[in-house]
Amino acid sequence: MKRIFLLPALLVLSVVLCGKPVLPEILSDGMVLQQNSDVNLWGKAEPGKTVTVKPSWSTASIHATADKGGKWLAVVKTPEAGFTSHTITFSDGEEVVLRDILIGEVWLASGQSNMEMPLRGFHNNPILKANETIAFSGQYPSIRFVTIPKSPSFEPMETVEGRWQVCNPQNSPEFSATAFFFAETLHKALNVPVGIIACSWGGTKVEGWTSREILNTYPDVDLNEEVVNKLHPMARPLLMYNGMIHPITNYVVKGFIWYQGESNVGAHNDYPARFHNMVSLWRKQWKNADLPFYFVEIAPFEYGNANETRAAYLREAQFKAQKLIPHSGMVSTNDLVEPYELRNIHPRNKTDVGKRLAFMALNQTYGQERVTARGPEYRSMEVRDGKAIVSFDRAEEGFNRTDGIEGFEIAAEDGEFLPAQAMVRDNKVEVSREGITQPVAVRYCFRNFQIGNLAGTRELPVVPFRTDSFEK
Repeated sequence: MKRIFLLPALLVLSVVLCGKPVLPEILSDGMVLQQNSDVNLWGKAEPGKTVTVKPSWSTASIHATADKGGKWLAVVKTPEAGFTSHTITFSDGEEVVLRDILIGEVWLASGQSNMEMPLRGFHNNPILKANETIAFSGQYPSIRFVTIPKSPSFEPMETVEGRWQVCNPQNSPEFSATAFFFAETLHKALNVPVGIIACSWGGTKVEGWTSREILNTYPDVDLNEEVVNKLHPMARPLLMYNGMIHPITNYVVKGFIWYQGESNVGAHNDYPARFHNMVSLWRKQWKNADLPFYFVEIAPFEYGNANETRAAYLREAQFKAQKLIPHSGMVSTNDLVEPYELRNIHPRNKTDVGKRLAFMALNQTYGQERVTARGPEYRSMEVRDGKAIVSFDRAEEGFNRTDGIEGFEIAAEDGEFLPAQAMVRDNKVEVSREGITQPVAVRYCFRNFQIGNLAGTRELPVVPFRTDSFEK
């Protein structure tokens, strides 16, 4: 593990040598700034020097003085979103000019490999209709991405690499596919530029994106460097937060989208609280406790045995986390996997994952209440005439089918779950199996890999659930 501590000193040295403000890479040509906000612009200059910041959308200039360490920060008001290209000039005697800046909506996209997975796909892991998406990506020059490289660090870093790129067929193959379809949907729905800060690392645990202060309270986490360095790079705690999140917290965002959890399968009892701690930390670092946080339920995958339930427990933990985390929401992906993807932890359909995250944002953040954000969710069960009658929230308009339903299982007193027949009647689902006259529990898609086909009328799936609390 390389430890990089020289960069801030090198920045100061470069300031002295070149005599002009030095900006972090994330402040670059082509960036998108959050509309109607007080955004931060920051960098390095000679200690004591005053840096003048002049945005082209305003007649006013903003002044910031570099502290003893050479750091300065200016707060600039942004206008409403639009497609006009702007410039920002930074000067402390010599000028640095950033060009082609757009004002719009900015979101941070983070997590592990299913968020990292680019439009070009991974080896033997394609993205649905990737070639078409890439070929047509030039239609969206006001969608911009900055991808933060994998930059682990034991100490919180001040800066990290990553420059903004315009959406076109040259650049888009490397864009996060989930984040791209999220951005495309927001762009079409809101008719504004969209900027995505993509900051992901495949295989990482939630502990990797959390601070030392929080991790020190977890009894199973040892932050001794020798111990951490013996772990696989993707399994190391702390390092992603320090090296990739901490350096960008000055950049004002509208909210977060997150796709992670696969590497925490087996640790479902701890996941909701640790996930909540991570989200709270990020919101604190961005100085906004209300920033929306929308995340993806992990998709069906065998995890060694398709019929086991370890992954189902993690999905359940994700669902429960919504109650711990204000201004959050989970999108289900149970229906977005093909049977042949049993052993593919990277399902190809990222189109609908990104769209569902965008629907959540449109509904909960942008006030488009007629855009449905969630599918039916389990409410209660009763037994009547030998059948389990299951009621749902968010099913007022019914379901996408009344029979031919797949994914339900039922259990008698022995606790053995067996495939069941299911039928929609009176806006409820009747679940039964021949030979079981006194059902005690029902499960829906509650296994590592089990695909269902029941959804609401807007084609958002029923969230996998169980009515029991059996430890099996």
